[in-house]
Amino acid sequence: MGLPHQTIALLKSARQLALEMPADAVLLLSETDLDWDAVQEHLEGCRLLVAAQDGMLTQKLRGRPGLTVLEIDPGPTPIQERMSLALLNAVASEQLHTGADVVALYNGIEAEQGNPEHIDSLSVIHLGEHLERLSAQELRKLDTKVPLETLRAVVDLATEIGREGREGKPVGTMFVVGDTRKVMSMARSINFNPFRGYSDKERDIRDRKVREQIKDIAQLEGALVIRRDGVAEAACMYIDVLAESITLSKGLGSRHWAAAAISQKTNAIAVAVSQSSGAVRIFQDGEVVLRIEPLARPLIWRHFEMEAKEADGVKTPVGVTLKSD
Repeated sequence: MGLPHQTIALLKSARQLALEMPADAVLLLSETDLDWDAVQEHLEGCRLLVAAQDGMLTQKLRGRPGLTVLEIDPGPTPIQERMSLALLNAVASEQLHTGADVVALYNGIEAEQGNPEHIDSLSVIHLGEHLERLSAQELRKLDTKVPLETLRAVVDLATEIGREGREGKPVGTMFVVGDTRKVMSMARSINFNPFRGYSDKERDIRDRKVREQIKDIAQLEGALVIRRDGVAEAACMYIDVLAESITLSKGLGSRHWAAAAISQKTNAIAVAVSQSSGAVRIFQDGEVVLRIEPLARPLIWRHFEMEAKEADGVKTPVGVTLKSD
């Protein structure tokens, strides 16, 4: 089984680009089986990631030396979506770092269903910029009643806090978004409420001035409660909920337990910023559904696999406080 002339030409071009840039890897999205010996020969010296559209082909390639096989959902999905899924998978499985440069090979012309084509296109992808454009898509996958616009505003703000801190010092904090009435019934104030007495417009987190003020407020102990319409309801709130049947990885402190607990007991989304690392974790139904690492550049999203359970497998209900991580 030989390779078409256009495929060979693209493989040679990809290798030259990858070596001269240099790129971190070559990503090949294949709709059909190829002469993989020839593919690897033409890409000699390059790290090769492969994402196959067909599940059986994925199984076949998994044991082949010299290939890193990325798992993506099989089926007739648009090429851009498959490319995004493959890149997210590579980042989540630590095959690529979030600022990597990738040379991608794929079939860019939509093929007739049931008649897959060989690769005909080549692109250079700067992974950080590509993943930034996925933020809305990834958030839409959360099964939540919180509007996307509000959720994005809160997560963007949390990421800025995690990355920048305040006045040169790291800051840890927590936001609880949506299902406000029930959340407030499970919380109590541990300090004055800095939002009391202000109009909704003056508390709207989509306003840049309000966001800067919240960065100062975030230094105070306790959670910030945000309504589903993006209006800040309260700050310095102690979340008085037991973390029952919740298991988080070692190293996550009381703030993260509180976030997991309130997201389990209500329809709210909880967003916790780690003071020690600046990482942002988004909780739904008591579990981490997304994790965002602190970066020197603007927001980058990635999938997050469920964090490992405790080694002994014991799930201990605990009371939660909102002090340090």
